[in-house]
Amino acid sequence: MSEDRQPFRQRLLALYRRTGLGGGTERVALREFIVVATVALAIIVAAFWIAFRYVRPAPPDEFVITTGAEGGAYHVNAGRYGELLARERIRVRLLASTGSLENLARLADPNSGVSVGFVQGGVGDAAKQPGLVTLAALYYEPLWIFYRGEADLTMLGQLEGKRIAVGPEGSGTRALMLTLLAASRVGGARDRLSPLGGSAAADALLAGRIDAAAFVAGADASYVQRLLRVKSVHLMNLGHAEALSRRFPYLAPVTLPRGVIDIAGDIPPRPVTLVATTAYLVARQDFHPALVSVLLEAVNRVHRGGSVFHRIGEFPAAREGDFPLSEDARQFFGSGPPFLQRYMPFWVANLIQRLLILLVPLIAVAIPVMRFFPGVYAWRVRARLFRWYRELSRVEVESMRAEDSQRVQELLARLEAIEEGVRRTRVPLLYSDYAYNLKLHIDLVRTKLQRLLAGPDAGTGSQRRES
Repeated sequence: MSEDRQPFRQRLLALYRRTGLGGGTERVALREFIVVATVALAIIVAAFWIAFRYVRPAPPDEFVITTGAEGGAYHVNAGRYGELLARERIRVRLLASTGSLENLARLADPNSGVSVGFVQGGVGDAAKQPGLVTLAALYYEPLWIFYRGEADLTMLGQLEGKRIAVGPEGSGTRALMLTLLAASRVGGARDRLSPLGGSAAADALLAGRIDAAAFVAGADASYVQRLLRVKSVHLMNLGHAEALSRRFPYLAPVTLPRGVIDIAGDIPPRPVTLVATTAYLVARQDFHPALVSVLLEAVNRVHRGGSVFHRIGEFPAAREGDFPLSEDARQFFGSGPPFLQRYMPFWVANLIQRLLILLVPLIAVAIPVMRFFPGVYAWRVRARLFRWYRELSRVEVESMRAEDSQRVQELLARLEAIEEGVRRTRVPLLYSDYAYNLKLHIDLVRTKLQRLLAGPDAGTGSQRRES
């Protein structure tokens, strides 16, 4: 045996001795120990492998979220999520976009690397993007329509013939405005619909290059605050907001109360009725469940406060939107984060949960296997002698039908072979009583055969000579 294998054999022999199953004939017994131990270990490993197949891989330590234009509400909120998740050792990579439509395209593309994104309600289609789920409704996104002029505009149809900034291609603002303008039978001539959005659209409106500008944004957007304070620019008060919400279920009528922007300056000077869509956080179906809960905790901390258009506690909410609500999100909103995650860091809680799941095969398989291990080992050792018992039993049965001395001689020869086999069969001292009993039975059968060979009067003649 090579020197590198000898230490391993010695360690294995020491392990075998510690089981208390062995005795003097250690090499033979060790062989049986190795066979039984290998089978037991294979069963335990198979059980762990099967359990691991049903345990999702550990959550990644980073993911990509597609937002919107840099500096916009989506991008700012994603940055706040990232700051909170960084404390849990999770890195959030922000990927700017032109808006909701581009976000949807990225989410639907399995090769984009994007896992989560912001989507404006009403622009998605579950039939066209079946692999997406909603994580949460975040907040209302009102549609602001600012215009120049002295006329009091209250209907979208009154925008006919005006130059309107409806946002860039791929933005949710553009998709929503095109839908509403078409419903109001406003001609969408390309030369009158500008792709400007955000601050650029506000600048163009103030400079007189366009007549109206539409924005889907929060009340705290800098360009919205700026336009609300310019007297030559007016905010459209939608008189048919309720009708629009009935026609388009993803819209809701909301009111901008008088003076809510600036109480001292009385901005706005009167209540204004708007329609609002809802901002949703959407994810791919394969987004890791453990990340869903920790992300929603961050979302809850960022959006649980009130705003101009909703009260405290109204958002975030478990609303489906354009895509079905994730089951993991439904569980989070129903019962909160997992128990361990409430009291310890995310990575620690997740590790413990995974280990608990992997303990199932240890309890269900490993313990019973180890419990039956000594019995199986004993059966393997005894089986080495039991095969000679079977041979001895056949000889004894055949001895009852032996009719001549030649047949008896053959049986005696077989008996010698059995005895030689028993002599070569080595068992641990713990089971040596089986070997000694077998040898005694061999002697009994040999005595019986020798009597048959000596004849029926052999015993009587012997007694007479002794007397």
